[in-house]
Amino acid sequence: PVPLVESGGGSVQAGGSLRLSCTPSTPDITLATYRMGWFRQAPGKQREAVVSINRTGRQTNTASMKDRLAVSIDNAKNTLYLQINSLQPDDTAMYFCAGDPRGDSWPTLRASEYSLWGQGTQVTVSS
Repeated sequence: PVPLVESGGGSVQAGGSLRLSCTPSTPDITLATYRMGWFRQAPGKQREAVVSINRTGRQTNTASMKDRLAVSIDNAKNTLYLQINSLQPDDTAMYFCAGDPRGDSWPTLRASEYSLWGQGTQVTVSS
């Protein structure tokens, strides 16, 4: 099975907010020990990084979105969240979560560092 499952995407108007979720598809993946990331890919464009968080809560994010993001991990629910505020049409993309078992490593926006990926959840923002 796909190791990570995203949800929470949808269609919103500009200025709205969404909270995306990412959960493991198998119980042997404990996000509290992982380094996690969110990425996105718009049609016809390359995948780009959004934010990364390691198991200690240290974060790094893309400068273009940092004031509109909140990333967190609920260890009790074994779920990663991404809150995006003030959504704009340029935010329209498929959003993916990714996991790396080296949870103590510094957060990274490099996709090649992640070995687990989900299939994505679509976010569509209309003007």
